[in-house]
Amino acid sequence: MQTRATNGHDLGKLLILCGLLFGYTSGWTPIVVKNIIQLGPQITPDVTQVSRDGGCSVLLNGQIIWLYDDTECLDHDGKQLSFVSNTAAYAKDANKNVSTLVDFGVKPAGKDKKTGRTNYAILADTTVATGGWIGFSEDELDFNDKRKGIERVAIWPGTSPTPYSTSQAFLFAPLVYVDYQPQDPSKEYQARGMTLISIAASSSGPSVDRQGDLIISGLQVAYGGFSSVLGYTSTAKPQDLNARDVYLFGMTEAGLQLARASVGHLTDFSHYSFWDPTQLEFDQKPPKLDEKDIQKIYLPGTFSSGSIFYSPYFNTFLMIYFNKYVDSTFRIRFLDLNTPVGDDPIWPKQGKRGKGIVPEDVEALVKYAWSPEQELYKSPPAKGGFNYAGMAHPEYFNRQYFAPSLYPKGTSAGERRNLWYGSSLVSEKKAGGDGRHLLLSWTSQLRGGFGSGIYQVQLAKVEFDTIPNNPQGAFPSATVPSSTPTLFLAPSVQGPSVTPAAPSSPHPLPSRPASTALTSAGSAGRTAQQRWKLGLSALFEGCGALVGVLVLLIDWVLNYEVW
Repeated sequence: MQTRATNGHDLGKLLILCGLLFGYTSGWTPIVVKNIIQLGPQITPDVTQVSRDGGCSVLLNGQIIWLYDDTECLDHDGKQLSFVSNTAAYAKDANKNVSTLVDFGVKPAGKDKKTGRTNYAILADTTVATGGWIGFSEDELDFNDKRKGIERVAIWPGTSPTPYSTSQAFLFAPLVYVDYQPQDPSKEYQARGMTLISIAASSSGPSVDRQGDLIISGLQVAYGGFSSVLGYTSTAKPQDLNARDVYLFGMTEAGLQLARASVGHLTDFSHYSFWDPTQLEFDQKPPKLDEKDIQKIYLPGTFSSGSIFYSPYFNTFLMIYFNKYVDSTFRIRFLDLNTPVGDDPIWPKQGKRGKGIVPEDVEALVKYAWSPEQELYKSPPAKGGFNYAGMAHPEYFNRQYFAPSLYPKGTSAGERRNLWYGSSLVSEKKAGGDGRHLLLSWTSQLRGGFGSGIYQVQLAKVEFDTIPNNPQGAFPSATVPSSTPTLFLAPSVQGPSVTPAAPSSPHPLPSRPASTALTSAGSAGRTAQQRWKLGLSALFEGCGALVGVLVLLIDWVLNYEVW
């Protein structure tokens, strides 16, 4: 009989697991929900009737731009008037009414036979193969023309754009092959890759410019498809306040992966570097798209849509998302500044040099662990089935939406504040702080079914409660030096004439359950020694003697095998 003794790697993971199950899960969290108000659907008075999904947003130049995926306009009897791959709208008066939109590219689309009134539709003079707010390349137009009725290329915004100044933003948007009659239902949507667009806002409407065709191949992780965060370059490099790095998060079947690129090299994938959790550093070699080893995943789990952003209320980054299970539930995590990853003296407990973090401190995203997920809000599904495309919109109820360094040079500290949006629901004076209230959106299926579904973006407002006392100390607020980053994108130009498309109808992305590895506070990727430290800390803080006995028993069962 031979025995195999446990090693540091296995026991470290075991201790983390036990510490989480008995400690962290019942430990401190700043996230306490006080109240949630369901606001109902977005209102689109400029069109006769609209069915669309997605619903991401960005604040630019005093305008809140909403972006949507497949958009179908209908008459009162449900007959299709137009159909396009993507559309854009402004919030009509975001301070007085968060729900009402101003759509662009609206055109007359014939008379209603019953009432005689004119129907109005978005981009009614185009087809699904040729039209959309984000325009197609010549190759894509040619493909759509040749494959008409069989297959098409679509461009779906997918996630909220990232501002790189107070007037411009960028977005990595998925290019997707849509098969109208797939023999294999799992291949109805196939990734072609990611394109990069720049976005601006003017009085005449939002404008868009594509920065090249295919920036990231469909054979790679769809970096930026989940979220992108802009901030300072690494503290390991000489600091240049005019330089910026972008942290790009992409979804895989095993979780989130992370890439980093300088602002000036976003259009060149060869200049990207990729987070290696096993070495706790960025590497030039991208991970495999189908990587299943959770030790090589930035954040193991299951994700289908979401947002990562800095919260001035919690003084740390938040991640709010839907996973791939069809339960219509928003999940939330916070970047735990009391759980540093590694022993970097610049990034100890309590944030950068122990003084908290600011919105530009994106390097913190690899220096601290994410908390375990909490349920934030279970959105009510409609008759057509589960909700999807859950997003957060931190530009509402928050005068610190823009990082201070995004303002023009010479802007005083007191002027580095955007306007307050959402006063009809809560005034700035009564809100209790920037970011204490948060707008959520999701796509509701009024009627499910490919080719016949009706979809609607719904809204809700979350109010967080007072942050409870933390035994380890609350995350301190920090101050940030001000500068204006060097811009990398060509000046945004007015996008394709806002014109629509025809056959087919909006759809939910497939939401197939993915195997979710049990992970704890971003523990994957730590060395055995770091797992020991974190595991022991969680164990002794949350377990006690009884759990210690249980650990020994489980360890014996798992690690002493007879063969």
